[in-house]
Amino acid sequence: MTEEDTVTHIVHGHVKWFDPAKGFGFIVSNETESDILLHANVLRNYGQNSVSDGAMITVRVQQSARGAQAVEVVSVQAPAGAVLPLADEGNLMTAEEIAVLTLEPARVKWFDKAKGFGFANVFGRQDDVFIHVEVLRMSGFADLQAGEAVCLRIIDGKRGRMAVQVASWEAASRTER
Repeated sequence: MTEEDTVTHIVHGHVKWFDPAKGFGFIVSNETESDILLHANVLRNYGQNSVSDGAMITVRVQQSARGAQAVEVVSVQAPAGAVLPLADEGNLMTAEEIAVLTLEPARVKWFDKAKGFGFANVFGRQDDVFIHVEVLRMSGFADLQAGEAVCLRIIDGKRGRMAVQVASWEAASRTER
């Protein structure tokens, strides 16, 4: 390992694409000349198994012989300008309205990206919480795995409790300190 391999710096950009099945993706930034490799292990260390295309991301990057690589995820934000349409509620929620809701710890029961939805269980409650794929995307995720620990901002919809935001367990615990 050369001295250049150990030098890191913070870079802001957006996710070009990320494929959880392949285990990697790329970040684009005006601060670098080339795309930045984002490996699944680096993302998992942040507390997420996936990240949505277009999500804003801040990473610590090191330059190596193979190019720029993210070595630490500092933050992930949903794609800009997101307003959550709540189809069965007939209204919209802004990011500011969502942010005032309490984060509730939950575990993913199941999520099927092809079907476009899944469910989670909030600790200490019997009822399931519905998670729509669009909420996931707007929260900066591409997919969820059964058993994954997350934090949810939830509203009571006409058909039961539904998530309006998903946060990784680790990211939520960092912001609550």
